[in-house]
Amino acid sequence: MRYQMKQKWLALGDDYVIRNEGGHPVYQVDGKVFSLGDRAELKDMHGQILATITQKLLSWGPSYEIHRGGEVAARVKKKLFTFFHAEFSVDVPGPDDLRARGDFWDHEYTFTRGDREVARVSRAFFSLTDTYGIEVAPGEDDLLILAASVVIDLCCHEQRGADTAST
Repeated sequence: MRYQMKQKWLALGDDYVIRNEGGHPVYQVDGKVFSLGDRAELKDMHGQILATITQKLLSWGPSYEIHRGGEVAARVKKKLFTFFHAEFSVDVPGPDDLRARGDFWDHEYTFTRGDREVARVSRAFFSLTDTYGIEVAPGEDDLLILAASVVIDLCCHEQRGADTAST
């Protein structure tokens, strides 16, 4: 399944609309502005909360939890000591953990489970707002991969802000 995740124009926080490959809106991401740490909700188009993303403030490096149905569905953590390319772990209950690797400066990365690619994310460069194409392999948990992509975008925005503040 293919999705387009596009940041809303002039939104407070990280708000996105996620469309299916037919161009129809299927999900929305509501980034919470006035919260301690990053927080976002992934909702259906009727406003029903499907997943909640919360930043873990007291952790070594960027770390987030994705909650579904009141339970932790995944813990997403950026690996701190990698060279040339960034890497994120997506720890899910059980043995089916994911790894996201690629060029996060250019927003080109893949999710893998073991040696198998399960999703690919690519940023559209000719857009006024952040826009991503996300392709998820059949049989995968689309919602989890979309939520993990939101987490990675939150981490990359945080890193870009820190880099520009130091120059």
